[in-house]
Amino acid sequence: MRRALRTLCGLLAALALFAIMMLTLVDVSGRKALSTSVPGSLELTELLMVVVIFTSLPLVALAGEHVVFDSFDAWLPRGLKRAQQAVVELLCAVALAALAWLMWQKGLQMTEYSDVTAQLRLPLGLFVHLMSLLIGLAAFAHLLLVWRPVAHHHVGVDDGAAPP
Repeated sequence: MRRALRTLCGLLAALALFAIMMLTLVDVSGRKALSTSVPGSLELTELLMVVVIFTSLPLVALAGEHVVFDSFDAWLPRGLKRAQQAVVELLCAVALAALAWLMWQKGLQMTEYSDVTAQLRLPLGLFVHLMSLLIGLAAFAHLLLVWRPVAHHHVGVDDGAAPP
């Protein structure tokens, strides 16, 4: 399950980042050589950045690369640390799931109102729904970490990978 989630999110992020790179290349080259830019390039870049950022959320969670406050971990017994980590992952999953639900509702509202981008007239509700789905995947990633946490942030857990 982790591998599929990493592959899906990594591929989406890579494609969006590549699209940003190519769009920037064509836009800047067009401005320099032809004195014209790609219509809506700013809007497209912003929307592609949304894809990059929100596809990175599940990747960061699965890799255990999110911010960790572990100042008191040295004084906690191993069992209590593991329980604390599971509770924190569960709380993150619940908070992200709630946010995904709220964003889904906002996407429905934007679709109902036919909200579109200013220049290219792209439907904004579609992108908010995509953001909601990706936040839902991040919530799912945190649920996976409740049962199988990553080793480099969790004492006594061996996930088969050496810490970076």
